[in-house]
Amino acid sequence: MSTKEEKFLESLRDYIKYCGRAGEILDSIMSEKVSSEEGFSALRNIKRESRTLQTQLIERLYKAFKTPSLANEARGLVVRLDLLINGSKDVANTLSIFDKEEKKPERKREKKRIYRYDFTPNGVDLNSFPYNVWRKLSKDILLDDRTELFRSGDPQGEYGFRGAICNYLYQARGVDCSPEQIVIGAGSDYILILLSMILGKEHTIAFEDPTYKQAYRVIQTLGYETVPVTMDHNGMRISELEDSEADIAYVTPSHQYPTGIVMPIKRRMELLKWAYGKEGRYIIEDDYDSEFRYKGKPIPALQGYDAEDKVIYLGTFSKSIAPAIRLSYMVLPKSLLDAYRTNVNFINSTVSKVDQMIVQHFIEDGYYERHLNKTRALYKNRHDILIDALKPLADICAISGEHAGVHILLTFEKGWNENDLIERAKKEDIRVYGLSDYRIRKDTDERATILLGYANMNEEDIKEAVGILNRCWRR
Repeated sequence: MSTKEEKFLESLRDYIKYCGRAGEILDSIMSEKVSSEEGFSALRNIKRESRTLQTQLIERLYKAFKTPSLANEARGLVVRLDLLINGSKDVANTLSIFDKEEKKPERKREKKRIYRYDFTPNGVDLNSFPYNVWRKLSKDILLDDRTELFRSGDPQGEYGFRGAICNYLYQARGVDCSPEQIVIGAGSDYILILLSMILGKEHTIAFEDPTYKQAYRVIQTLGYETVPVTMDHNGMRISELEDSEADIAYVTPSHQYPTGIVMPIKRRMELLKWAYGKEGRYIIEDDYDSEFRYKGKPIPALQGYDAEDKVIYLGTFSKSIAPAIRLSYMVLPKSLLDAYRTNVNFINSTVSKVDQMIVQHFIEDGYYERHLNKTRALYKNRHDILIDALKPLADICAISGEHAGVHILLTFEKGWNENDLIERAKKEDIRVYGLSDYRIRKDTDERATILLGYANMNEEDIKEAVGILNRCWRR
């Protein structure tokens, strides 16, 4: 035992003796062997005598052991003695002894840089959020005392809300389902976690390459084997999918993320044929932003064409209403409902009943459709302004992905470097995003491609930022 440790134990022994003496005096007061006046006078004397020991005890504790658990034990002894002697009024002063521990220097957090112009492809225009309507619906729902709203709800989500989603999906996306097939969750990540519990881990999942990296990371973290599948101008290559060992395909057919490709009917049928070809195969259809299409008639969801119960449909309100809503859902094939009830149904819903009811009324009362029409018109205007502003760049890059979603792609001629384009923009206080960040396999031969999102930028900022990009990229 070191000298420091010996000194500490010596102080501790002495201090315990003082505690013992204080306890004996208290017992004497309680049994009336001594008067209260005499007893408390003795206790105060002990406190004065032991103050130095208190300090030594704590200081030596930190120096000798640096152990939080031992510090808590010592803290308890000190507090106990003060309570015996002086009641609770002096405890705070006693505990101030513990503040003498040498404070560790705080780690400086790096401040996230805020750019003057940010072409994030994940942006949402929150200025168009229907605050008045949301306020009204919230007030109406909470107007009366409704105790049931604050009890635990259905693990799948409230039946009325699932019914509203069901009706909307059928009318807007051609999704054929019942409320029993819908599961509500707080965000797409949570939905994927639930799905993994339903499917089990004995699967290999194919991803489009490039892909939505967040879903890819979550799936990998959950322990699945993953396979990247390259794409052509129609979406995921089915021949390559067939040659892989994957039995689940994760796709974004309505507006592929991030390339913007809209999968045509023929390719969708080929994908379904692949799923039908073997027992245990499924397609995960992530329909994340199908509401925003600017040209042509929307193609119904893949799920609506599924005749053999092979498509797991994922949807969210994060893009169409607001990210903070944290409200996503999945439509399970009927063949997976038993697995859900067995493996997952015991997990409580992560979305409050109040929020579910607000969104339910938002849909049923027609506010959601009106909000979508307004937002779609807003994004369409920004989309058109962006396309027009990019015309001077037509000699060095090609535009794609412009028919849907809230971002476009600029693919540059050979010889341009993606990182160089990003850094030039950064020096002008403009943030743009490279397609390489979304690739699973890095391909050095790929042409430089930049993503430009426009949802959270106003029209004037779009014009000004693109003008700056045109100048700085040509230098």
